[in-house]
Amino acid sequence: MNRPGSRDRNGVSRRKFLAMASAAGVLPIVLEACSSSSSTTGTSTASGPTGTIEFWDGEVGTGQLNTEAKALTEAWKYGKLTGSYDLLTGNIYEVIEAALAANKGPAVAGGYAYQAFQFADQGDIHYADNVVATMQSNGQYADYLPGLFTPLKTSKGYVGIPWGVDTRALWYNKALLAKAGAAVPTDWPSFLAAAKALKKIGVYGYVTAAASSNSAYGTHTLASFMINNGGGMFDEAGNADCLYDRNVEAVEYLLELVQGGYVDPGSVSYIDTDVYSELKAGRAGMALANATIPEECGTNPVTGDLVVMSPLAGPHGDKGTIQYLKNYQMYTRTPSIAGSEAFLLWWNEQFVGAKGFYAQGITAAVPIRKSAIALPQVQADPQLVKIINEWVPVAKAESARSPVIFAGLATVDNGTAMVQCIQSILGGKTTATAALQTLQSGIQNYGISYQA
Repeated sequence: MNRPGSRDRNGVSRRKFLAMASAAGVLPIVLEACSSSSSTTGTSTASGPTGTIEFWDGEVGTGQLNTEAKALTEAWKYGKLTGSYDLLTGNIYEVIEAALAANKGPAVAGGYAYQAFQFADQGDIHYADNVVATMQSNGQYADYLPGLFTPLKTSKGYVGIPWGVDTRALWYNKALLAKAGAAVPTDWPSFLAAAKALKKIGVYGYVTAAASSNSAYGTHTLASFMINNGGGMFDEAGNADCLYDRNVEAVEYLLELVQGGYVDPGSVSYIDTDVYSELKAGRAGMALANATIPEECGTNPVTGDLVVMSPLAGPHGDKGTIQYLKNYQMYTRTPSIAGSEAFLLWWNEQFVGAKGFYAQGITAAVPIRKSAIALPQVQADPQLVKIINEWVPVAKAESARSPVIFAGLATVDNGTAMVQCIQSILGGKTTATAALQTLQSGIQNYGISYQA
């Protein structure tokens, strides 16, 4: 998920505002939590640069990874360079942007899926081409599932390095489907049939979350069903195209589910924890969610009733869902470009291996490296393995029909326009065309030509 756009409505960029605020001494207090001890350029000596490679990241997985990250980073050395670690809270994009405006900020950072594209637009990203070339020569690149570096490549270079994906998959309660006498859905008609069967036993067929404060599952439902039908909010050239006939068809299908009484009516105001509660209580039988939903619902991915279904076939045979590519980026503000690149290569390896983060089960992301996928700890989770094998290959970013990811997606993702669209659909008193016209109006300025 991402954050609101980086440009204010009055046309003044947030970067410009923050720079002026910095000059006036009124930068946000949140910057005080981030270290600023390293120099901007470092000090060149006969034996190499000195300084600190500052690594900033948001909370990952269980939080244990952040604890380990701090210890590992502070023990890292590269010549006379050392590492420091800061855990970011709040809006990660805005924290980093405010720091950069104050001539502070990280050398390497994690964050939101589209963050790297936004900072690349602003000239703050050090492109990772050298890192990718090294990975291609040392075998790391070949360890990845295919196609995951391409979305991070722009005309200027790679904006980051992928380490995992956040994939949305459809889940069902196998005990409830069995009680309802319903087959596991394989396409849209059988999904509707399962929802009808569940309604007959007093269970909602589908539940999601579309509260304005926490609407991710709801907006993901909207995007996923469009992608599942070969559609998407943007066309092949990266321009907003919400009224594309495949999108209209997808929204008409969602409206059919809602108007038939098969969707939990509370979904319009639910947050994600409400989805977990409804599934756990057995009041809903199916949902679109992330890979950790069994744990969120207090059940076991091996022995529990929550099971991943295979991707549905849309009316025209298409399969797909929404997915966020997790990545780390390098920034131009660093004491050493070579040091940043060395750190990123080293950090990337902390996720794999018998003692890596995936082996410990502390990332919450779907692994994308073959060596991590082969770990017994990963293979022991049949739901995760199914997501890797069946959902990841058909998943796309919100750019969907366009093969290119761009900065404007950060504003579109889970933004006001998407929230209002899915809320109107869940209300059941709109038409597909009307809902999508509103969405089009809200996102039309954030296509591929938008500059963060």
